[in-house]
Amino acid sequence: MERLGTGIGWRPEIADAVERMPGIDWVEVVAENVCPGHLPESLRRLRERGVTVIPHGVSLGLGGAERPDAGRLAALAERVEALGAPLVTEHIAFVRAGGPLTASPRLEAGHLLPVPRTRDALGVLCENIRIAQDALPVPLAVENIAALISWPGEEMTEGQFLYDLADRTGVRLLIDVANLHTNHVNRAEDPAEALAELPLEAIAYVHVAGGFERDGVWHDSHAHPVPQPVLDILTDLASRVSPPGVLLERDENFPEPGELEGELRAIRDAVEKGGGGAGRGGAGRAMVSQVPPGGAGRAASSEGSAGAPAEAARQRLALAQTALLSALVAGTPAPEGFDRVRLGVQARALAGKRADVVAKVAPELPLILGAGYRPAFLAYAQGSPMTDGYRRDALTFAEHLLFGGVLTKARTRRQVREWWLERSGPAPRSRRPAVRLARATRKVLLRR
Repeated sequence: MERLGTGIGWRPEIADAVERMPGIDWVEVVAENVCPGHLPESLRRLRERGVTVIPHGVSLGLGGAERPDAGRLAALAERVEALGAPLVTEHIAFVRAGGPLTASPRLEAGHLLPVPRTRDALGVLCENIRIAQDALPVPLAVENIAALISWPGEEMTEGQFLYDLADRTGVRLLIDVANLHTNHVNRAEDPAEALAELPLEAIAYVHVAGGFERDGVWHDSHAHPVPQPVLDILTDLASRVSPPGVLLERDENFPEPGELEGELRAIRDAVEKGGGGAGRGGAGRAMVSQVPPGGAGRAASSEGSAGAPAEAARQRLALAQTALLSALVAGTPAPEGFDRVRLGVQARALAGKRADVVAKVAPELPLILGAGYRPAFLAYAQGSPMTDGYRRDALTFAEHLLFGGVLTKARTRRQVREWWLERSGPAPRSRRPAVRLARATRKVLLRR
């Protein structure tokens, strides 16, 4: 694995600052937020300077019961090619459930949710990763996620799960030390134990991020400074192995560039304090096999390959994940064995994130609704699970406002209607009043 050095998550809000920051060796970009044919000029300039850009996917759902979507894999591969990336990363998580395996409506979480650490889930995940490896032009690395909830009946620790995953597929690991801290607070899991069980030579790079604690629950916000406990875990990791790269993640609530540069210095100091693995060559577990990308599924263990047992495992996992996601986003009863209080915390967090992302996707709606936007959206979210992404969610929310009798002020109703008509049709609205009236009438009649 090539040495990446110190990096930062590239976001449009801090693009100019990132270009000017000293000591930035590489950047990571959310894959779904870039268009291969129209890369932001800032990323183009960074690439021209020789700065490595790595795409980081968030929507594959490799931990889900269904096999990875070919269209999503092709889109991720396009971004790899456009960025000239040596590596691509995703998450060990599920992001949607329902559908054909359960004969139920498809549900979208809009968030990364934890995979149960069971043999069923591991077998499905391994096969999904092999499919992804065969479809992607560069090596794949997968990230451990932060979680508010625990699955009942888990059969492995996080370290054991990651070790077996890497050993069976040859996939590389993106270790997020902030997520290890989150799981320490929320699920009483020991970060040192997880690090001790990892195949250290499989680590592609490391994420570092901030969060906050509220009522005994740690929220991995990516919007707060990196706390000392996270830096301490980074130091522990660096005492076991020299990480090929370390990256600071910040997704919102961006501070001044000087503060970000200070966090990057603290990250470098934490790695240096750990000694880069000096004298600790025996720490961690040695991985039995390291399978190169391309054909990984054929070289790895046969468990989880096509056949009745694998399909039965997929269906069991599908039913379990659908029951959990339905409880979180559709208000159905909590599945047996889950902490109902924690499920409530997670459900509120998912609804809050939906409100925040829709506000970014459709910024006009918060402007039109003012202080009423958030309570109106949260009320809508309680009875309207997301089924097709945030842009569709914004339109469905507007339809709920217009046709559900929610809006009492004529001016607000007119503004929401104008916004909805402008975006809900297959073509931009005509400037001619007669055409606009005909289209509006047709939509209303169809709704009725």
